[in-house]
Formats: sequence, C-alpha cells, structure tokens
Amino acid sequence: MKKVTILGIGLIGGSLALCLKDHKDVHVIGHARRQETIDTCLYRGIIDEGTTSLEAAVSDADFIFICVPVSLLPTYLEKLNQLPLKKGCIISDVGSTKQTIVSSAKVLQHKDVYFIGGHPMAGSERTGVDAASSYLFENAFYVLTPLEDTPVAVYEQLESLLQFTKAKIVKLDAKMHDEVVGAISHLPHIIAAGLVYQVSQYHENNDWYGLLAAGGFRDITRIASSDPVIWRDILMNNREVLIQLLDDWHGQMEDFKQWLEAADSKQIEERFEAASRFRNSLPEKRKGAITSLYDLYVDIPDHPGVIGEITSQLGAQLISLSNIEIIESRAEVPGVLRISFQHQHEFDAAIKLLKQLNYDVHI
Repeated sequence: MKKVTILGIGLIGGSLALCLKDHKDVHVIGHARRQETIDTCLYRGIIDEGTTSLEAAVSDADFIFICVPVSLLPTYLEKLNQLPLKKGCIISDVGSTKQTIVSSAKVLQHKDVYFIGGHPMAGSERTGVDAASSYLFENAFYVLTPLEDTPVAVYEQLESLLQFTKAKIVKLDAKMHDEVVGAISHLPHIIAAGLVYQVSQYHENNDWYGLLAAGGFRDITRIASSDPVIWRDILMNNREVLIQLLDDWHGQMEDFKQWLEAADSKQIEERFEAASRFRNSLPEKRKGAITSLYDLYVDIPDHPGVIGEITSQLGAQLISLSNIEIIESRAEVPGVLRISFQHQHEFDAAIKLLKQLNYDVHI
C-alpha cells in the first residue's frame, strides 16, 4: 500500500486525490490548514484520511504532492526539510512555473528523498475543493521536470502513479517548460488583462464600450477574470521569461501599426493567414494550459417551454450543465441558447442528444 499525501486540497489537490484514492494500492492523506476543509473532503470521499498537522500528514509518506499557490511552495519545502521523511520519498508540486521551485527544492538535497517538479496543464473556471473532479486531468498534458541526477527508477515510480489521472505524462527541462508555458498561458493572461483594462478606461467616458463588449469581447478575454493574487505570483515567478516575451509581443504590435500606417493590406492579410493556419493545426480535443470552453449554442424557436424542454432532456440523460444563458440577439441568428459544460464527455453527449432531437447546434 502506497501512502500518498496531498498538501493543499483545492481544485488541483482535490482532483488529484480523487484520481488516486479509489485504487486498492493507494491510501490518500489530505492536509489543510482548516479542519472544515478536512471535514468537507472526508464527507465527499475525496481523501481517505485528513489532518491539519503537517508532520502527521507527511509521516511515512511514499509520495508528497504540494498543491499550494506558487508563492508558498518554497515555504513548504523549507518546512518539509525540517521534518523526518521516509527514505526514498518522492516529492512533487503542481505549480505552473518550474525553474523557481526546482531551485528551491535544493534544500532537500541532504535528505534521502527526491523532488520532481510537476505541472498538470488542466484547470477549471471554478476554484476550491468543491470544483474537484476525477475527470480534470483526463486527456491533458501533465509535465514532469526531473533534475538531471534524478534516478530513472524514481521518475518511473512517479510516472506510474500519475497514470491514474489519465493525463498524458511528458518530461521537460524546467527552463523549457517555463518558456513554453510563458508563451501559451502566461503571456495571453497579460494580454487579456491589458486589453480589458484599456477598454475599461474608454468605458469611463463612453458607456457604449461596455454595452457592446458583452458578447464576443467578453468571451475572448475571459481569462482576464482569473484570480489576481494567483496570477501576480505566477508572473513574478516567471518574470525573466515574460520580459522577453513582452518584447517579442511589442514587436508584433509594431508590425501591425506600421502596416496600418502604410495601408499595407497585403501584410495584414498574410499575418492573419499564417496565424489561422497554425491555429487550425492545433489539436482540438486535448486540454491545454488555458482551460477549454465547453460551450455550445442552440438555435431555439420562439415558443413557450422550449428551454425547459432542452434542460429536461439533458437531465433525463444525466448530462450535467454548469451554466445556461439566453442570448437575445446575435448576427443573423435571432434566438440562441448558450449551454456550458464542465467536461468534454458531457459536451459531446449534449451535442449528440440535441442533434437527435433536431435542434440546430453550433460550437
């Protein structure tokens, strides 16, 4: 029986626990600062045992996952360094930056334990343990960043355990990880926040900006609503990479500015074509660093009871929806119902069902 300890039972820690605890050779211990969190996790069956004592949680653990905000990771490593840990214990984290944590993990080098950085590239619009799901990591990339001297057998033990998440386990150098994730996740969050802030400034003098931004603009900038404290810490931990990325982005924007000033429509078209080709080549079904949208749009006739009929049919097939919105008008489509789902399998099942019921469905 392998003892797995989860430090921090929120969305990621709770989902990881759910993936592991039902396997006969795994016993999951949860650690949280508040007893109320432990009680919730036990009641929901997320963990096998729980404690607010860090020492008790890690005692004799075979694996320890530190699932706390990136700003707290060095502190937790310092605390673990002061506690008696089982010889051969494998410690990992789930932070979205890796160079800083790998460097901080050097405090453990004098112990007979191993640290392997980790980043499950999956998330949710919701946060906290109430949003935890055993499906969260399915079909997502789970990046591991072992040190150069990490024994192969140790890496394989962690890789084997994480197979229970049904994620695609990949190995990357910590520096490479931060460069790639900086470009595909951290930079887009900065751009979205900057763009929304810019429009908010225009809105202060003209309400039309906010009124007309309620549709597509709100959708494409949704990541600007991400937790400010979490993203402050992520960006600060990856600031050197992001400074270079922002320089490159500034160059891209300068290109567009110059083309517009010169009325160079050909260059603008070619840039959009190149961007479109690359985007269309990206896989559609795999989860990535930015949470996927599982939204579908249903054209609805203007008669009473149609929305109730749709939700009843979904409920009858045990298809859970996370949000529903009536869009009163959209270009060339007078009546539209937007339905949101938390998981790919619910999204796929809803599309199949609604098409069988002869509704026009758009993705």
